[in-house]
Amino acid sequence: MDKGISKGRIYEILRFGIVGTAAMVIHYGIYFILLPYLDKNIAYTIGYVIGFLCNYAMSSFFTFRVRPTWRRFFRFAGSHGINFFVYIGLFNFFCWTGIHPKWAPIPVYAIAIPVSYLLVRFALKTKQKTCEEEIRNDDEKE
Repeated sequence: MDKGISKGRIYEILRFGIVGTAAMVIHYGIYFILLPYLDKNIAYTIGYVIGFLCNYAMSSFFTFRVRPTWRRFFRFAGSHGINFFVYIGLFNFFCWTGIHPKWAPIPVYAIAIPVSYLLVRFALKTKQKTCEEEIRNDDEKE
């Protein structure tokens, strides 16, 4: 009988929140520092990329407790590529509505972070076959 969300999943969501908050602070901090010197979109993108790299390491080791691999990195990058366009689109939308560029990332985070959890979880937790499993599957087919 299903009793709802498992204890392990709840802890995973809490760890995601911790890592996501850290990545968001890194992103926003770098953006905030660069904003006086660069175009808002360039400053936002640089902050996003640095936050992304930190997020991958923290998500792998702490949130989902998986070994980082190139395959996971590219899946993670793919999910964040989608996220980036959502983030930058919302960011420019909020700037267009009159929110000062200094504060525009805040409503972006409120909207985009829940979507990010689902995309990142899929990117990192989708089971990958080991070499031994692939050999076994090939042997069974013969």
